Amino acid sequence: MSVKIKLYELCVAFVEQRIASSQKAIEHAQLAANEETKSSAGDKYETGRAMMQLEIEKQSVQLGEAMKLKQVLSQINPEKTTDTIQSGSLVFTDQGNFYISISAGKLDIDGITYFAVSPVSPIGTLLIGKNSGETIILNAKTFTIRMIE
Repeated sequence: MSVKIKLYELCVAFVEQRIASSQKAIEHAQLAANEETKSSAGDKYETGRAMMQLEIEKQSVQLGEAMKLKQVLSQINPEKTTDTIQSGSLVFTDQGNFYISISAGKLDIDGITYFAVSPVSPIGTLLIGKNSGETIILNAKTFTIRMIE
């Protein structure tokens, strides 16, 4: 299995974990809200339910963001290679290796570090459209593109 496919699968697993985590948190908060019993201190009941509702809303936003990431990944063909950097490209530079996909952070495969970055991240924006041999400058640091897969 190619490194690009492994990176793609790690990104999918990252998104699936975020989706599952948000769904579990929503279910937990909903259950907690439903279990709140009205006591003689009615304000306590209302405060508890309101806090659980805020937690549900927060987790729903996070779930929506994770679903967007899943949609972005579904549009990437990990087996496709191009000469020009685009979404789905694996980019080797003299300053590190980047998988242009979603912002999933540092990923290690076979002892080599790769950074999964979004095409709209600062470095992703600079890399998109470039070819091997070209350079970019980010934060006064020069990156020379060695190879694109």
